[in-house]
Order: sequence, then C-alpha cells, then structure tokens
Amino acid sequence: MGAATGGAREGRNLMRLSRVMHVTSISLAAGVCAWMLLPMLWAATSALKPLEETYAFPPTFRTQSPQPGNFVEAFRRLPMARFVLNSTWIAGVSAFGAVLTSAMAGYALARFEFRGRRIVGACVLAALLVPSQILIVPRFLQYEWLGWLGTYKPLIVPAWLGGGAFNVLLFRQFFVATPREAEDAARLDGAGPWTVFLRVALPSVRPAVVTAWFLSFVFHWQEFLDPLLYLTDFKTFPVSLGLRMFQTLAGTWANLLMAASLTAMLPLVLLFLMMERDLMRGLGVLASVRRGRETGDPD
Repeated sequence: MGAATGGAREGRNLMRLSRVMHVTSISLAAGVCAWMLLPMLWAATSALKPLEETYAFPPTFRTQSPQPGNFVEAFRRLPMARFVLNSTWIAGVSAFGAVLTSAMAGYALARFEFRGRRIVGACVLAALLVPSQILIVPRFLQYEWLGWLGTYKPLIVPAWLGGGAFNVLLFRQFFVATPREAEDAARLDGAGPWTVFLRVALPSVRPAVVTAWFLSFVFHWQEFLDPLLYLTDFKTFPVSLGLRMFQTLAGTWANLLMAASLTAMLPLVLLFLMMERDLMRGLGVLASVRRGRETGDPD
C-alpha cells in the first residue's frame, strides 16, 4: 500500500515538474521572441515619426504626430521603385541560376558513381570554410580584366556557376533521401537524362528547390558589398545601395530610412508567407548538412 502511494506521489511530482518546465520554456521562448522583435517595432514606429522625434532623448516607441506620408516622401526623395526593380531582377535571375546549377551538381554527387566523387564532395564541403572576404581582390581584378565592371554580370554570372556550396550540399542531401524508383521507371519508358532530371528528379525535391531559391534570393537582395564594388551607375543600384543614400553629409533622415527599409523588406515577407510550407520542410534538412560539415564526410 505504501509503495503504491509513494509511486503515485512520485508520478504527480514528475507531472508537476514537467508542467513547470513546459511553462518555463514557453516563457523563455516568448521573451527571446519579444527581444528580437524590438528592433522591428522601433523601425516601424520610427518610420511614422517626424525627424525631430526620431532623435529625441529619451527615445520612446510612441509618437505625438504620426506621419504615414514618410513612406511617400521616401519614394519622392529617391527613385526607390527603380531600386526595388533592380534588386528584383538581380536577385531573381541569380536565384534561378543558383537553383538550376546547384541542383545539377547535387544530383550528380547523389546519383552518379564516378572516380573522384568523394574528392569532389570534399572540395564542395571545404568551399563552405573559405571566407568570401579573401576573394574580394582576385574577383575584382578578374572582372576588371573581363570588362564587367559597371554591369550586373559580376552579381549574376557567379550564381550560374554552381550556385554555392551550401545549395549543392542541400540538394545532395535531398536526392540521397529520395527513392530512385520513379527515375528508373522513366528511363525504362525511354526518357533521356535531361528529361529524368527536369521532370522527375527535380519535382521530387520541391522543398529543396523552394528553400534554395528563397535563400539565394534573400542573399542577393540584401547583398551590399558586391554592388558597391562593381556598380557605378546610379540607375543600376539595387535597394541595398539605395538605402545607404539616405545618409548624407548633413546627417541621416532616420525616419525616411526606416520607412524605405520596411518597404524594401515587404517583398521578402510576402515571399516567405507564400513559400512557408515548403520552406519549413526544406529547412528541416539543414541539420543533416550541418552534421556533414562537422564530420567532414560529404557522403
């Protein structure tokens, strides 16, 4: 009888402890989310403030006279619409090329047996460890020799030459986890290699396609250094460089900068909402990519 009572008490204590841990974890997560959202709240309120309230001390999240016209004024001061269109072109074309070429490379590493496959996979893995900053000068000299300075080629062409090591490993992981039966059946029906890849293999890894395209699009949308190095004409600037132009010798139009920044961020938010389901599935494979980086085993 005593043993049964003690077991019941222990069970109640475990349930109470589990409930406390659950509430604590939710509270911590809510606190972290609130802390991370504070900059977004500050940007949203600053976009509606007059300039003098933006620099007021002590700073507050409230405004005495909201001015939604700041969004219109930001587009009037600078050709933000042109900057957004330029960024859309650069990011869209680059992301398409990155997905296509990285998918082909990942498919080859996952499906084909050839001499040196492990070496190629190891090289792709090692490429993730190379800081991009050390390639700035060699790339600049190379593009200058090719006569590409002042054009979009330095921003777009590299994306069509492999799509990045991360995307290659992402597609490889998806193709490894995807059964080959559908591809084998297509070959038996007389489909060629390109037909099998484009109409069978690639649609079967839709989450990887969406994830790679979205991440590549975001990367090129917010890229600042490369456009700063290679673009010279004001009319070709992307939105990342356009936002920098709200800083002048006389100071920064902080309220207009916040309004323009929120406007520039809106396309990314809409894309995420449209692709959320496939993105969540695609991001679930990142843990396996990370494990591959830690173990150094591309296979």
